[in-house]
Amino acid sequence: MPVQMNHPWVRRFLPFLAWTGELKNGRTLRADLLAGITVALVLIPQSMAYAQLAGLPAYFGLYAAFLPPMVAALFGSSRQLATGPVAVVSLLTAAALEPIAASGSAGYIAYAITLSLLVGLFQLSLGVLRLGVVVNFLSHPVIIGFTNAAAIIIATSQLDKIFGVRVDKAEHQYETVWNTITAAASQTHWPTLAMAVGAFTVMIALRRFFPRLPYVLIAVVITTLLALGINYERLQSTHYAQIESEAAQTVIREEISLKREIPELDKAVAAAEKKYLATHARHGTDDSRSLLSQHAWDTLKLKRDRRIRSAKTDLEELKKTRFEHVPGENGQPGKYYLRGHAPEGSATDGRVWRIRAFDNEQLVMNGGGNVVGAVPQGLPSVQLPKFDLGVILQLLSAAITISLLGFMEAISIAKAMATQTRQRLDANQELIGQGIGNLVGSLSQSYPTSGSFSRSAVNISAGAVTGFSSVVTSLIVVITLLWLTPLLYHLPQATLAAVIMMAVVGLINVKAVRHAWQANKQDGLVAVVTFSLTLAFAPHLDKGILIGAGLALILYLYRTMQPRIAVLARHADGTLRDAEVFGLRACQNISMIRFDGSLYFANTSYFEDKVMDRVSAKPDLRYVIVVADGINQVDATGEDMLSHLVERLHAGNIEVLFTGLKTQVLGVFARTGFLNKIGPDRLFRTEDQALQYVWNKLGEGHEADCPLNIVCPVVPPKQ
Repeated sequence: MPVQMNHPWVRRFLPFLAWTGELKNGRTLRADLLAGITVALVLIPQSMAYAQLAGLPAYFGLYAAFLPPMVAALFGSSRQLATGPVAVVSLLTAAALEPIAASGSAGYIAYAITLSLLVGLFQLSLGVLRLGVVVNFLSHPVIIGFTNAAAIIIATSQLDKIFGVRVDKAEHQYETVWNTITAAASQTHWPTLAMAVGAFTVMIALRRFFPRLPYVLIAVVITTLLALGINYERLQSTHYAQIESEAAQTVIREEISLKREIPELDKAVAAAEKKYLATHARHGTDDSRSLLSQHAWDTLKLKRDRRIRSAKTDLEELKKTRFEHVPGENGQPGKYYLRGHAPEGSATDGRVWRIRAFDNEQLVMNGGGNVVGAVPQGLPSVQLPKFDLGVILQLLSAAITISLLGFMEAISIAKAMATQTRQRLDANQELIGQGIGNLVGSLSQSYPTSGSFSRSAVNISAGAVTGFSSVVTSLIVVITLLWLTPLLYHLPQATLAAVIMMAVVGLINVKAVRHAWQANKQDGLVAVVTFSLTLAFAPHLDKGILIGAGLALILYLYRTMQPRIAVLARHADGTLRDAEVFGLRACQNISMIRFDGSLYFANTSYFEDKVMDRVSAKPDLRYVIVVADGINQVDATGEDMLSHLVERLHAGNIEVLFTGLKTQVLGVFARTGFLNKIGPDRLFRTEDQALQYVWNKLGEGHEADCPLNIVCPVVPPKQ
């Protein structure tokens, strides 16, 4: 029996079957092929740049651009959404991992892959459980405030690569930026800055005059060829004895010694741990022998960790040190002196040199700019991420934040395109697609990914019809990994930094913040506070967005705690309007009160107080008519308050009527017995029906001059 494409089960678990048949149309196939290739030309350089932003080696961006775009397209609901590495998610990844591991280290990479797994699991769970609505807890003002701050943080984080300086990351981003500017004032590597300026110039010019061209790729190709032609990366191998600095030689010798010591230190720590476990098993926790063995184990661990940290700190300082090179004569090796300390009269080569790496006693000196370097050829190995409960708990909050923010970005893009293409969009299905994409990506060494606005725009403008365009994009990345990686060696890191800065310019949207302020000053305040705190707490981005989300929640509660309550009177156009707003006289025997909002525990007292204020202000009050068509929900506290309020008013010879009750509210009244207490005859569909009932009760003549039947404006007193 043929598969029914519109069957709900098919749409949910095999959504790609809905468009695979369309590829039989040659025009559709050609359009998707062209769009997929076009997006790939943008994705390849962008993915490498964003990996650098995430603190990973650049080629990990290609790993993240391999499977996630294809899988997300196959299992998502949007046909044109382009998934892969994006700026904000990359920044959040770096913010989550830098406190627990050194950028680019093996541990850092392992944690990034684990983070992708956690993000995928969380997104998939939300999608399967149909809980996509949870993203609504991050309000629009919070998002625009965070996004604007993130764009500035992303842009400023690339300044060290633009100027070619090396600075340590400080506790706060603004401190790092200041240190970078200070270092750039005296240590700018001019060829690096020139390469960045060149990349900016090419991209800006092409985007301005030839917007349909892949300006990012063209800038990458031009600067890579230029770097190759001018020998932008100047590497020399030398023995550490050629460094004419005793302090530098001491650090190098310490590092060489440490490499020999670490295996022995690890053995000693392992032996001490084994001894402690055996002693503890035999004598128990409180025995002195157990305590002594634990102390010995802890001491060895502390010694090893201190030794590693000390050597690492010294090595980082050494890598920031600048040298000048005096070439040797007659084939003799040259000498490297601290910058400005070369012997008088000696001729340097005019370059600024720094230590790039070393292997035992051999150093690799770099006298040029930094490039991507060697990119492993071939596809990433498929393996399960490492499961460490402690690491998982550390990364859990970051995974939730990335999941929600990443999905919000993806779904907003998908909705914008769905409006244009008029396709059906399912937010929960999109969560499933994004979740599976991150899950599968974690198996192929990917870090977290999301939908990209810029690449999605390229995809749809290039004519993509189905998700096959994303499949083509992934295949182009596969071809690059298999055969084209040697071409990426000479790609300047300054160019990747320029690509990142160009990409995040579009994220800065001051107009959106101003619009939120104009719409509601409270919303504008939330956006400004989120923006300011995100900048202030950076790189701890979670603090800014959590405080912003908390403010948005408080604002929501504040608004719902004091909803609009109006006493109604007859307007000149025949409708019932707010008497206070329109200057209308209210009736002394009847009070018609309209409540706009759900009646729940936070605002029941407010409602009760307002009703009792009306009662106390009108000694002749006989009827209270509650206009309830604005009440969407009533909780247990609200129902209990109404029950007691009716009893109190009834004791005072005041009758309570209700109009316009919605089905869900009537259901609550019926289940709790409140409906029987007030009587079904006290419920009316319209305000006029309730008024007619009251006038009949009050007697003839009251209707004719009642302010709820005729227009009675408030006459201002004579001066």
